[in-house]
Amino acid sequence: MEYCGNRVAVVILNWNGEHFLRDYLPSVVEHTNSEIADVIVADNGSTDGSVELLQRDFPGVEVIEFSENHGFAEGYNRALECISKRYKYSVLLNSDVEVKDDWLTPLWRFMEEHPHAGACQPVIRSLKEPCKFEYAGAAGGFLDRHGYPYCRGRIFDTVEPDEGQYDTPMQVFWASGAALMVVNSVYLECGGLDKEFFAHMEEIDLCWRIRLSGREIWAVPSGHVYHLGGGSLPASNPKKTYLNFRNNLLMLHKNLPDGVRRGLLFRRRLLDTVAWLKFLLTGDGENASAIIKAHNDFRRMRKCYNVHPKQNLLNVDTNILFDYYIRNRKTFSSLKN
Repeated sequence: MEYCGNRVAVVILNWNGEHFLRDYLPSVVEHTNSEIADVIVADNGSTDGSVELLQRDFPGVEVIEFSENHGFAEGYNRALECISKRYKYSVLLNSDVEVKDDWLTPLWRFMEEHPHAGACQPVIRSLKEPCKFEYAGAAGGFLDRHGYPYCRGRIFDTVEPDEGQYDTPMQVFWASGAALMVVNSVYLECGGLDKEFFAHMEEIDLCWRIRLSGREIWAVPSGHVYHLGGGSLPASNPKKTYLNFRNNLLMLHKNLPDGVRRGLLFRRRLLDTVAWLKFLLTGDGENASAIIKAHNDFRRMRKCYNVHPKQNLLNVDTNILFDYYIRNRKTFSSLKN
């Protein structure tokens, strides 16, 4: 097929998610502007009835079938490699996202008008509590001086109601993988999602690399989507703890220059020891063990990343732990007060 100019591919990665496709794909098909975009499902070797459902009920949706499950990151990498010659942009859209109105056009228009942007996200609201932001990305993400992620609309477990307080477009450090719009050529040039992360923080790592390439990451509040979230692992699951701690360390190791990397990782080990002790003292041995395993695996895996940037993008003053727990700053807008 020939290149489709400035069109968008809305790519939903699916693995045994027949129930998600049945519940949420109809809204994506209905509310995605067909004049600028096509909806594509990349199936990661599902063994349920996903493909049959798509063929029967969604004949207008293109299906890319993989013979096996390549995981979240590599599944998207392969899907975008398949379609990059046909589309200028892609939206990596989680299968548990519901959309309303013309959600995509504001993102597409913004990217067309901002050629230095490499990626952007809409406002992400909670599907369960639509008046609130959703944990995974809210209105755009940042990292503090120690590499802890937080968002406009969400700091740690405090999620704000959306009262229009973040309705201004803003450059951010990272955009959420729940609804991540990318320039396909930039995505591929920067290496796509790191498959070694498996899950969690892989989009932050990608956005960091996109910014290192000289492009911008934006939050575009004129677009909205509604994310179910928590469908894979609940917050208290030790596997999620393991992935979050391991991947955060890997991300810092990969993307920090030599002059600051060792010192920051030393401080993070101290802070992670405090988190480990907290789990231990509250009788949560499984999550305490997950932190130990995360650090052990980080030490093994970091050897695979030998090329580091010269630019330090984490040159920020915000200390989100101090602001949140000591200064009692629970919202993004209160951090500078």
